[in-house]
Amino acid sequence: MRVRTAVLISGRGSNLKALLAASASTAYPAEIVLVLSNVESAAGLNHAQAAGIPIQVIRHDSFPRREDFDAALDAAVQKAGIELICLAGFMRMLGDSFVEKWRGRLINIHPSLLPSFKGTRVHERAIESGVRISGCTVHYVTPELDSGPPIAQAAVPIACTDTADSLAERILAAEHRLYPAALKMVAEGRVRLSDGRAVFQDYRCAGDVLINPPELSNR
Repeated sequence: MRVRTAVLISGRGSNLKALLAASASTAYPAEIVLVLSNVESAAGLNHAQAAGIPIQVIRHDSFPRREDFDAALDAAVQKAGIELICLAGFMRMLGDSFVEKWRGRLINIHPSLLPSFKGTRVHERAIESGVRISGCTVHYVTPELDSGPPIAQAAVPIACTDTADSLAERILAAEHRLYPAALKMVAEGRVRLSDGRAVFQDYRCAGDVLINPPELSNR
């Protein structure tokens, strides 16, 4: 049986589109059965509708407290028989009780190599810091923002001519490759959350070294 999965979005849904493309194959272990947004006009909802996936909008501003919004989210995913939740550009902080209830079954993608550059303005801060490599991380969600154990990461070199926009474009392309691969691992049970760490059933190191500037790799 494929793992019943919900994707939560707030915007354009480019990572959702990548996940939908992967899950369109019946051989993929996760089946996206619900796309949920807190923003009625989120463009990503169109991707779900085009793929024939049920959508639901639960506006956060319709609730007086975050706990009430979280409860509505939980009720919606429970009703759909969801086993695993993916956050894909979901721009709301989830409360501790929701996160704890879904611990180990709630994952997110962040556009940096965590634990570096948590939060917002990620690409600007990476360039300002002078680091030569950034990237993206799929991680388990824990109550502390962007602090859950990493499941998978992709490294992207930073060019001296990069702007925040150009770096963001290349990292987003990496996200579209990384997120479906990471979700596949989680849905297959090849990785699980245990004692605050991502524990892998089988793990093979990539083996390659990424050096930036590339001229240094030839010395």
